Amino acid sequence: MKTFNQIKYLILLFILPALYAHGQRNNFTPGEIWPDDKGVHINAHGGGIMYQKGKYYWFGEHKIAGGAGNRAMVGVHCYSSKDLYNWKDEGIALKVSEDTTSDIAKGCILERPKVVYNKKTKKYVMWFHLELRGQGYKAARAGVATSDRINGPYTFIKSYRPNAGFMPISPAGTPDAEKVDCANIKNRSEGFFCRDLPGGQMARDMTVFVDDDGKAYHVFSAEENATLDMAELTDDYTAHTGKFARVYPGRSTEAPAVFKRKGTYYMIGSGTTGWDPNPGRWFSAPSIWGPWTYHGNPCKGLKAEITFGGQSTHVLPVQGKKDAFIFMADKWTPKDAIDGRYLWLPIKFNGDEMEIDWLEKWDLTVFDK
Repeated sequence: MKTFNQIKYLILLFILPALYAHGQRNNFTPGEIWPDDKGVHINAHGGGIMYQKGKYYWFGEHKIAGGAGNRAMVGVHCYSSKDLYNWKDEGIALKVSEDTTSDIAKGCILERPKVVYNKKTKKYVMWFHLELRGQGYKAARAGVATSDRINGPYTFIKSYRPNAGFMPISPAGTPDAEKVDCANIKNRSEGFFCRDLPGGQMARDMTVFVDDDGKAYHVFSAEENATLDMAELTDDYTAHTGKFARVYPGRSTEAPAVFKRKGTYYMIGSGTTGWDPNPGRWFSAPSIWGPWTYHGNPCKGLKAEITFGGQSTHVLPVQGKKDAFIFMADKWTPKDAIDGRYLWLPIKFNGDEMEIDWLEKWDLTVFDK
């Protein structure tokens, strides 16, 4: 007798493609099945999107059915779109390795892939959170891969813990209580930082942000998820320079998504409650280094206290629209990972303040109002 998860998988694999094969979408329906050009539910979780030459490219974790889908059994999936509603399957951009000694061996944990383009090297650079096969969440590494083509294949370069031996900078306005002093440790998060100083800081939930001047930054949860690090990347985007700042230390923020609007830097994240959703949180800063100001939960309305059942992964600027940003979140289903859903919602601004409201159905014309 088939299990419930097996039946759901068969529906996703065979029945839904037949229903959606010939339909073209012209709106977003957050939390619903989202079929690609083959009629198959898009498989790009914890993802990010970059725009290049008239197309959007969506990179995310490829999941399989059941609990095994929480590990990387396939790799990073890529999709492309001209309108954001309809997506073409571009295949697996980065494959996990069959070599069990590889850092990205099949069965590792590979999460939140983000791709950026380096104009100097003309390379596409993918960063992701990596946990070594069979070690659970012990390794806490950042992994990087590159490609000459946006949709891949990407070649894995290395994984490591960032900024070994480097102390964080303290931008003007940083409270003394948040400055690091390993000779006089004041709290647990600072203790984790000092513990990891020689070998590099832990790097879990993450994103990558490229500023207007071409400088790139890797933003990740460190110190046992207690603190976010805002870390500068080298000119080729494939390593860290050693310059970084701690953001909202000791207050357990993950799932960072960074964007820039009218000269101000914004970041949306979540608390740390495992797979269970929690209130979102947002920050703003006059500089990428801070100081970052915490503003509370940007979500409003029913289920706002659990970010509508999702968790942030990326904020997407919409091309050709003024002041238009889409909040991207994942609704995780760890018992059957392939059935994860996507929650995309428009961000509303009132001056410098932001708000995210729940909408059952919407389209890009909301940004024309």
